[in-house]
Amino acid sequence: MNFKTLFQYLCLFLLLVSVNACSGKLKTGDINIENWKKDRNGCLGLRIQDLEEIKKLKNTFLAKNNQEIIITFGRPDRVELVDKSQSFFIYFLEPSDRCEQKTEKEPLKVLFRLNAINKVSEVTVTTLNP
Repeated sequence: MNFKTLFQYLCLFLLLVSVNACSGKLKTGDINIENWKKDRNGCLGLRIQDLEEIKKLKNTFLAKNNQEIIITFGRPDRVELVDKSQSFFIYFLEPSDRCEQKTEKEPLKVLFRLNAINKVSEVTVTTLNP
C-alpha cells in the first residue's frame, strides 16, 4: 500500500468519525428512553412518568441539532413548520387526539423549537400549541 492510498483511507476514517461525533444520543438523565419511544402520541401514559426529569433537563437540550433530538427521543409525534426560519418538534406526554381515548382538554406536550439551522432554541413543557 502506498502513502497516497494510506492517506486517503486516513482522511476517510477521520471524516466518518467526525460526522458520527456530530449526531449522537444526548444525555437524558433518568428518562426511560425505551418507554419514551414506545409511547407514541402519549397514548400509553409512559412519558408522563418522566415529566419532572424533562423539566429538570430541558435546558441541556438547547443548541442541539434536530438529528440529535430524533436519535435520542425518536421520531416526533408531530412537526409544525411555523415559517421558513423555525419549526417545532412535538412529543406528547399525555394522550393526544391520535389515541383511542379522547380527552376534552389539550394534552401536555414537550415542544422543541428549532431555528433556521435546525438547532434547538427553546424547550417548553406546555398544553399550548405553537
